[in-house]
Amino acid sequence: MIIGIPKEIKEQEQRVALLPSAASQLTRRGHSVLVQKNAGIGSGYPDEDYVKAGAEIVDQASEVFTRADMIVKVKEPLEAEFSLLRKGQILFTYLHLAASKALTEALLKSGVTAVAYETIQINNRLPLLEPMSEIAGRMSAVMGANFLAKYNGGSGVLLGGVPGVLPGRVVVVGGGTSGVNAARIATGLGAEVTILDVDLERLRYLDLAMENTNTLYSSEANLQELMAGCDLLIGAVLLPGAKAPKLITRAMLQKMKPGSVLVDISIDQGGCAETSRPTTHLDPVYVEEHVTHYCVANMPAAYARTATQALTNVTFRYVELLADLGLEGACKKQPALIGGINTRDGQLTCKAVAEAHGFKYAAPL
Repeated sequence: MIIGIPKEIKEQEQRVALLPSAASQLTRRGHSVLVQKNAGIGSGYPDEDYVKAGAEIVDQASEVFTRADMIVKVKEPLEAEFSLLRKGQILFTYLHLAASKALTEALLKSGVTAVAYETIQINNRLPLLEPMSEIAGRMSAVMGANFLAKYNGGSGVLLGGVPGVLPGRVVVVGGGTSGVNAARIATGLGAEVTILDVDLERLRYLDLAMENTNTLYSSEANLQELMAGCDLLIGAVLLPGAKAPKLITRAMLQKMKPGSVLVDISIDQGGCAETSRPTTHLDPVYVEEHVTHYCVANMPAAYARTATQALTNVTFRYVELLADLGLEGACKKQPALIGGINTRDGQLTCKAVAEAHGFKYAAPL
């Protein structure tokens, strides 16, 4: 199989979909790997590393898409890439289709078989999403602390406090991978942290595993009560494949203290606050209802080398399966891959996305 690695074109996206070491393993198994020029440079992997691994460097993305049987990416295709996709080709990447009707329609029109990292589930886990959730979660506390600084327009509260001064208050909505990592870092900074979730078993686990973190059942009343006194609010809500629910309303934000900060990790899936809209690393925040909003849609790209390594650690085994066995053979060997198929031959094959856009659903295989 010919595997294509195009350079990511999303704004400030520095990750690359495959490490040189992974390209080497694929070429040793008899596959061909095409890498667009400078695709890995932002993660610290120059073209020479890929050449040594047996990959072929090509100048244009159009050549990668034209020649490759499978395109492996980090982020969803942008409009400039829509026309390059074709029927019979596998696209393996993060898609987050529930947040974009235009992208969903473009993939259906192309006929491409689009397999999404974020909808592959094993034992109620999302193994290909988890590493990026860990990075985004850890970043959220750091970025939140940064934008609480007065020179960044914040309230001037130091999350860890100092002797004689109470620490800042952090509220994390969602007890999944990103929420837990956010809470861990915020607790490590010395903040008073409360994490909310609707799963009582999960809260019991978190209560035992995170001794210095408060747990609370997630209800509108409990959230409203906490928001009035919190300095940093972190939205870490995830419904696999579906749009994030708008748990944080504008009216609730109005009750927060001026200069407080909201970090919406769920922005890739549409955001969990009514006031959230995607931002970029170069222009990461805006103020609404006197609250600083940090809603960067590709947070892990800020730490591209770490993120690229973590991503390849979990995606490569699936890339290898798809390359060796093709889609149907790979799905027989690893049935979890079936849940990753979002579009195929012009049909929408993910129920959560179909429900989000009101489209007809078809079985993936």
